[in-house]
Amino acid sequence: MFHKNIKLVLAILIFAAAIWQFTESNIGNGIFLILLTFIPIFLYYKNEYILLAFLKLRKQDFPGAKIWLDRIKNPETALVRKQQGYYNYLNGLMLSQTNLHQSEKFFKKAVELGLSMDMDLAVAKLNLAGIAMSRRRKMEATALLNEAKKLDKQNMLKDQITMMKDQMKKI
Repeated sequence: MFHKNIKLVLAILIFAAAIWQFTESNIGNGIFLILLTFIPIFLYYKNEYILLAFLKLRKQDFPGAKIWLDRIKNPETALVRKQQGYYNYLNGLMLSQTNLHQSEKFFKKAVELGLSMDMDLAVAKLNLAGIAMSRRRKMEATALLNEAKKLDKQNMLKDQITMMKDQMKKI
């Protein structure tokens, strides 16, 4: 993985090479290099290791996703703010299976840093509500459930939210 600043420098160098190819009347090479410039720019905003970890999670391969996330050294400096949010979100998802205390820390950090998709933010808040409910913090769990319900525009989490509200009535 390249540092985020190296990706930008690489994009600038490829773009400069494209301009040079245009001045040398090599139009095809220039167009190809301009298209090639988009790859480091895309990887600046979407980290390759986080993308690979998402792919592993889609296959329910938690150890494989953890391997890809562990390859990110110093996420505070190597990642953009939204990428840091997704880094913490993915770590929270993986730890929610085993360690609730640590997963709560990661989910709170992910919500604080921000996630670009409302659905991911709703899942993070739903998990935080479940953790709060397991610790008997009913007010916090209710607030988080209401926020998750607002963020869930496609009603994909409707069943989980109603199930958690029913469980909260029993507490």
